[in-house]
Amino acid sequence: MSKPSPVERALPSSNGYAMVGAGIAGVAALVALALTRAIASPAGLTAAIVIGIATVLTFAGLYMLQPNESAILLLFGEYRGTDRSEGLRWVNPFYTKRRLSLRARNLDAPTLKVNDKRGNPVEISAAVVWRVRDTAKAVFEVDDFERYVRVQADAALRHLASRYNYDEGEFEDPAEVTLRGSLEAVAEALKQELQARFAEAGVEVLDAKLTHLAYAPEIAQVMLRRQQAEAIISARTKIVHGAVSMVEAALRGLSEREIVHLDDERKAAMVSNLLVVLCSDRDTQPIVNAGTLYT
Repeated sequence: MSKPSPVERALPSSNGYAMVGAGIAGVAALVALALTRAIASPAGLTAAIVIGIATVLTFAGLYMLQPNESAILLLFGEYRGTDRSEGLRWVNPFYTKRRLSLRARNLDAPTLKVNDKRGNPVEISAAVVWRVRDTAKAVFEVDDFERYVRVQADAALRHLASRYNYDEGEFEDPAEVTLRGSLEAVAEALKQELQARFAEAGVEVLDAKLTHLAYAPEIAQVMLRRQQAEAIISARTKIVHGAVSMVEAALRGLSEREIVHLDDERKAAMVSNLLVVLCSDRDTQPIVNAGTLYT
């Protein structure tokens, strides 16, 4: 039967300053024995040896922790607990102490070339802010938790890109989440996936954001022309819609004010001319007709 994975547990430590005082007292006792030459007697020698060993063990158990720093304590290879106290601390001198930072760290993932949901090659990278949450898992569940975080971040980015399209397609739902158009939703999905992958190593994801997103160079020019064409079509559609509305308003105004009476053929000609003028992307040259309307 396999032993369950270790989970972080707190191990209280003693005030290190008090133990420093005890160590100094031991050194003073040794100096006193030496000055009084009591160490020359068997009893004095025995006392000096005992005091000396106690003093060495007292100083050996001292260690210092800064804010957001922890010490993993092992006794002959067995995990006994984690100390997160700040300042000068003291524990059993036979404990092996391994310091581990609990501060937030940044991971700038390298730019990866992957395929999106449609199979288009894209370049993507992200910045991940993470910190160690469970020190026992970070040290004992994986061989190197920092390398583990880097590898899993790359895997999460690749999987994320394959789940979404780069941008909206012509015949797809406009509400669909895309890499380019739904940055907040994509960032939240990336954060959740990273957290699921990092949980095994006792790591917590604080934030995750895409820092680079672009089509791969081999299709970038083609996709740029496609986007430009879509933008032109969208602009032309708005221009035509606006022109039709303006022509309609002009004909309605002429009719309501009875400025001029036009039959269907003349209305069609006027509509054609107005649409040409309003929809043209070049300046028009007006022509003054000095004849009658029906010649």
